[in-house]
Amino acid sequence: MVDRDGTPSLTETPVPAVGFLSGLSGRLLLVTAIFVLIAEVLIFVPSVANMRLQWLRDRLNTAAAASIVIEGLPDHELPRPVQEETLMATGTKAIILKREDASRMVAAVDMPPSIDAQYDLSDVSTLTAVYDAFDTLMFGGERVIRVFGPVGETSTRIELLLDERALRRAMLGYARNVFILSMIISVVTASPIFFALNRLLIRPIRRMTANIQQFAADPSNPARVLEPSGGRDEIAVAGIHLAAMQQTLQRTLKEQKNLADLGLAVSKINHDMRNILSSAQLMSDRLSDVDDPVVKRVAPKLLRSIDRAVGYTNEVLSYGRMREPEPRRRFVALRPLVQEVSEVLALDSRGDIDFVAQVEPGLKVDADSEQLFRVIHNLCRNAVEALSQDSGAERRMVLVTGLRTGSVVSIAIDDNGPGMPAKARENLFAAFRGSVRSGGTGLGLAIARELVLAHGGTIALVEKPTPGTLFRIELPDRPVPLDAFRHRAS
Repeated sequence: MVDRDGTPSLTETPVPAVGFLSGLSGRLLLVTAIFVLIAEVLIFVPSVANMRLQWLRDRLNTAAAASIVIEGLPDHELPRPVQEETLMATGTKAIILKREDASRMVAAVDMPPSIDAQYDLSDVSTLTAVYDAFDTLMFGGERVIRVFGPVGETSTRIELLLDERALRRAMLGYARNVFILSMIISVVTASPIFFALNRLLIRPIRRMTANIQQFAADPSNPARVLEPSGGRDEIAVAGIHLAAMQQTLQRTLKEQKNLADLGLAVSKINHDMRNILSSAQLMSDRLSDVDDPVVKRVAPKLLRSIDRAVGYTNEVLSYGRMREPEPRRRFVALRPLVQEVSEVLALDSRGDIDFVAQVEPGLKVDADSEQLFRVIHNLCRNAVEALSQDSGAERRMVLVTGLRTGSVVSIAIDDNGPGMPAKARENLFAAFRGSVRSGGTGLGLAIARELVLAHGGTIALVEKPTPGTLFRIELPDRPVPLDAFRHRAS
């Protein structure tokens, strides 16, 4: 199924299946674990540097303890077996004691031809320690290094020559243990966070997503409207707004269906009504041949009324089109037009409603006479219907006034009826919703507004202190082109 523009319908759009890893739950768990691992890495960097320094200091302290015993012996070379035992106990290749006045080789075996790196442990900055640690992990293992530092609080310094292989092996073991511990911590930390966020966020989002899919499949079903969870967080508020939007959409769809049904019914009625009015129009033409003076006086008005009725049969359908025909504007005398509205409403025969026209005899308005007649007729007819339902007023009256101010003509239609209900005010000028009386369609005001706007004017409901309803129409004159002004002036 496709829409009018050729795009796939919403209900036919394929919805991809959501897996655990591709869904929010899996991503949330993965992201949480990654951030925990990043935190562990940030902790691992200084810890592995500290571990390396501590390992080297332990070797210096062990060698210093062994040197204290040797220091009391006579100043001669130790036996080879003693040196090997001392070096084995300290894990070094050579031990050297340095005092202010002399240096002494405590033990040495297999002296290397060269030293690859040397480190002073007496003063090591944090950045240097981190750099040296990663240098050992990445490039160490086959190097011979020289490490030196003070012995306790004395001025004696001790130097060690050792193979870096044991240091790197210890650091790799430490890194492996930290990695395993970090994975355990990340899982233990991410799991409660995952379950908490899954309950607070993912489940409500899944519920809203499932509801949206179900609602899209059958938007006219009231059972598909989301039931808000009743919380006060952002997701709960979003659910409330989603439910309100779905209810509004259902009302709109119902109104559109009613409009479609109404349009079909009106098109059928309009076809038959035009035939009936055409027959009445033909029969009314014969009245002009009658010599009765009353018939001669009434016949032209009857013919004009039938002509307008033929046009009014298209009123509802013409509202459904994009817009009304462009107005054919000319300067029209307003007073005769208002009097014709009074005659069409047949208020003289009723006698219970007064129609007062306070319009100067020479006032003209730049407008389409038929469209302006429809506007005033619709507003006056609404006023008469409102007054007919109001039996409380002593003198019921419809007052039409006209006034020109510069290039703008202001027309006011005022009555002293019960006034406009609040619901009609909220939906003013809205077709099928702005009706004042029960059973009305509200098309009269909607069409009046459309015709006034086509003239470049405005129509508005005016508040007044006394009971009743007051509409004001303001229609500006068309600007005169310069060529037409020169032609008229000559």
